[in-house]
Amino acid sequence: MSISDLAPHRYPLFWRWIIERVWRVEHAFERAHADGRAENDTRIRIFAVLFAFTVGFCVMAGGAVWSATMTGAGRGGGTAAGAPERADLVDREGRLLAVNLVHYSLSLDTKEVWSRHETRKALLAALPQLTPKQVDRALAAKKRAFLIGGLTPAEKARVHDLGLPGIIFEEEERRVYPLGPLAAHLIGYTEKGGKSLAGAELALQEDILKAGAEGKPVALSIDVRVQAALEEELAAAATQYNPNGAVGIVTNIQTGEIIAMASWPDFDPNFQQRATLDQKLNRAAAAVYEMGSTFKAFTVAIGLDTKVATPDSTYDARQPLKIGYRTIHDFHGANRILTLREVFYHSSNIGTALLAHAIGNDRLAQYFAALGLTKRADVELRESARPLTPKKWDDDDIASVSFGHGINVSPLTLVQAMGAILNGGRMVPLTIRAMPAGYRPKGPQVMSETTALSMLQLMRGNVVEGTGRKAEAPGLMVGGKTGTGEKYDPAIRGYSSYKQVGSFAAVFPTDGPVGSDRYFVLVLLDEPKGGVRTGGWVAAPAVGRTIDRIAPFLRVHRRQMPVLRPPTLIAARATAPVAATGAQPEAGL
Repeated sequence: MSISDLAPHRYPLFWRWIIERVWRVEHAFERAHADGRAENDTRIRIFAVLFAFTVGFCVMAGGAVWSATMTGAGRGGGTAAGAPERADLVDREGRLLAVNLVHYSLSLDTKEVWSRHETRKALLAALPQLTPKQVDRALAAKKRAFLIGGLTPAEKARVHDLGLPGIIFEEEERRVYPLGPLAAHLIGYTEKGGKSLAGAELALQEDILKAGAEGKPVALSIDVRVQAALEEELAAAATQYNPNGAVGIVTNIQTGEIIAMASWPDFDPNFQQRATLDQKLNRAAAAVYEMGSTFKAFTVAIGLDTKVATPDSTYDARQPLKIGYRTIHDFHGANRILTLREVFYHSSNIGTALLAHAIGNDRLAQYFAALGLTKRADVELRESARPLTPKKWDDDDIASVSFGHGINVSPLTLVQAMGAILNGGRMVPLTIRAMPAGYRPKGPQVMSETTALSMLQLMRGNVVEGTGRKAEAPGLMVGGKTGTGEKYDPAIRGYSSYKQVGSFAAVFPTDGPVGSDRYFVLVLLDEPKGGVRTGGWVAAPAVGRTIDRIAPFLRVHRRQMPVLRPPTLIAARATAPVAATGAQPEAGL
């Protein structure tokens, strides 16, 4: 038989080369036997075996190189199969908020388990998070069974040291949040496979994956020191007044950066699967409320900006105001003619409604739209909720909306609009990204700088001698506005005087040039319990304590405060509107 008998034309060139070499070796063996030289036969066979092993080694080495360089199996720090490489999340000062760390899954090969009883007892003792049902299910399987995932290196070592047969560990990447519940609603979380589900993890998904591929972190706008102080004061207020929920927000009104954002109750994103839907709800972004008298700041600002009113314009609050079938009352009636400044300080519903009608329905609605009060807050968070606004802006709706009833907005929507009337009149979007020093975003000018300065002084005066006294923080020039919104109760088919939303909206410092760095703080309690539930009572103290604690972190220095009365307001001259008369009882603080 010869190589020609194998019809070589039927085989590719490579295989013909292999066949020829095999036949040459075989012919060498035949010649050695024919010549009677056994030692040559042995040498040739050794050479053949050596050649075969060399070829096999080269094939395996090539496969290993290909696997390491082309599939990523040998890359240090890589993620688990199918999981995306996510960048670390850090706060604005570089403090770690979220990171991918190696964890381990634990499986059992029941064929190798020599004592089910001992294995069950040892595993339950080593891993308290395991339940007897989980272990029994795995031990009852007739093949390899998954037991638990997400074990830390320390937990893995604890189980490994037991020396149990049938134990199998596999590496897996896991997203870890080192600070636990801190800023959980803003940071968000991912599911087991790495898919982002909420917060910054979802909103900045593309940035996080891109930075992860580059080995860089993604910096968020929050400062963990400010966040911790806000959460502690919010939790203290919630403990005292036992509300259904609570919200706290701190922003830089010049840049739109969210320095801190808290929603109570909170949860630990490391164990988000154990949290309830109520705990996971981001009330700052995804819930909407009737904000009550904090809306008076918008109505007063619009009145000043349109020159319909000055701080000295007067409004007759001696009698309830009737509009159609409704009657509007003041929560704490002054029963006298009030200046616009006093309307703001005493939080008069009657005076605010009169001002709104002097402004005009269409013009007020246009300003509300320009301030972003009729749409979702302009922020990266996907949870940002759409407001519930009046279907028509008639006299009745305008009267209610002017003091924060008949319109439901998210706290973030309120914060964004407040920034515009206090930062010099620019409509600046909110952001959860850390911005460089000196950053000043562009935005439409919705109000004049003069109006913004007047509002800063009005809000300061309200803390000095109005309804916001409990929010004062010595030397920090705090200004603010109380808000108490009554909630609609289906049981009585009307607004409840017991179910209320108490809030306080603050800005500091109120002095200095219009373009100075200023910070806005909001605290809101949904249905606080107790004898007094107004914003000035339940929310203002928490705001004052928060500002007192966070000012050093924000580099806001305390001032000497010899002045005992608010400064004269800056405002254009205008004729005081004629007082009108008429609506239904509403909370005023």
